[in-house]
Amino acid sequence: MDFVAIVFICLLSLSSVEASSNIGVNYGVLGNNLPSPYRSIELLTAMKAGRVKIYDANPDILRLLATTNLKVSIMIPNHEISGIAANQSIADEWVRNNILPYYEKTLIRYLLVGNEVLSYNTEQGHRMWHDLVPAMRSIKRALNSQNIRGIKIGTPLAMDVLQTTFPPSSGTFRSDIRDSVILPMLKFLDETNSFFFIDAYPYFPWSQDPKNINLDFALFRGNYTTQDPGSGLIYRNLLDQMLDSIIFAMSKLGYSNIKLVISETGWPNSGDIEETGANIFNAATYNRNLIQRMTTKPPIGTPARPGVPIPTFIFSLFDENQKSGPGTERHWGLLHTDGTPVYDLDLTGKKSMTEYAPLPVPKNNVPYKGKVWCVAANGANEMELSAALSYACSVANMTCEALSPGNECYEPVSVRNHASYVFSTYWAKFKSNGATCFFNGLAVETTRDPSRASCKFPSVTI
Repeated sequence: MDFVAIVFICLLSLSSVEASSNIGVNYGVLGNNLPSPYRSIELLTAMKAGRVKIYDANPDILRLLATTNLKVSIMIPNHEISGIAANQSIADEWVRNNILPYYEKTLIRYLLVGNEVLSYNTEQGHRMWHDLVPAMRSIKRALNSQNIRGIKIGTPLAMDVLQTTFPPSSGTFRSDIRDSVILPMLKFLDETNSFFFIDAYPYFPWSQDPKNINLDFALFRGNYTTQDPGSGLIYRNLLDQMLDSIIFAMSKLGYSNIKLVISETGWPNSGDIEETGANIFNAATYNRNLIQRMTTKPPIGTPARPGVPIPTFIFSLFDENQKSGPGTERHWGLLHTDGTPVYDLDLTGKKSMTEYAPLPVPKNNVPYKGKVWCVAANGANEMELSAALSYACSVANMTCEALSPGNECYEPVSVRNHASYVFSTYWAKFKSNGATCFFNGLAVETTRDPSRASCKFPSVTI
């Protein structure tokens, strides 16, 4: 191969790297309609993502990532933490099986032990709290034994690790984890020159208090500011406040220099009727502004740490229809499952806001007030509907007598109509106990009353 050819290949390689963004994307697979791993990695590359975070060490995905320039973050699932903490040989085996086969070709950069472990406030959760840092240390020893030096170890935490978040200068960690978990974790991160990984979602504090938190402040729209009375720092967006509250909390424990990685952030593109502000306009606005902010050179940083870059992962690549909980849990995707974008997005940050086409006008930026029903989703499988109907009718304190032959809701006789009545009845009865209008993806909320002259469907008033 002559010199000119070598130079051409090197330039081509450099241009490929430069075309990628520093922005990462979370690639979750909790859906039954998602593209294949091959197609998903192809889409990530086409989007010019710079990083990807996966929620386990899926060998098929890791092999495919070896053919890309994507910097990869791998997660050790929560249920494996205690075993790894208790036995170094388990940690060694985990690294041999899940890192060593891919390390030379796949650009593995972060190895994350667990996911939001300190948010699980149960007996099993408390056991994981105790085991978290020992597991991180065991994995570090396992990497060292294989002479693997380039992978940083951390753990993604949610904002609920803080006892106080506002104003940012008052940020402090929860008293139940501060000394027992956070302090040894910070010591480990400092020793290994690793990062504090935080899942930071401005959507949640805003949606819980939209009257007192300005929406533009949450969306980086730059026309609202507030000052921290303790530090005197000026804040122009909610994410900066959240990140600085972590920075101040770490500083109070003597660790003022540990850098941050945003392991998850984003905005839902849709949700249940009562979930205010979950729409395409806000999701696109948040993510576009986030990307421009995080790709600016030199880096902007935060008011407490100006000029310091923050690696950032957007949640998520696809909507994941098998996630439980409120509707927003299933609607954070940047792409539809056919690979088309939910909204136009440039992960490199080079596209200005004025270059994007207009977005659909948001219709739910104020809380909905009124009645809501829960009905069978269009296209729901009838056998699955029938099973869900039987389950709901068998629950204690749940009655389906209205569906018996000759009673008021028996006709028209169809699995879909009967399921809709039962879903609405069940939801109205048990919503106060945490029930949602989901039924494994078979149900959706509606503001249109499905009642008929002889059959009154129960509703929930929001």
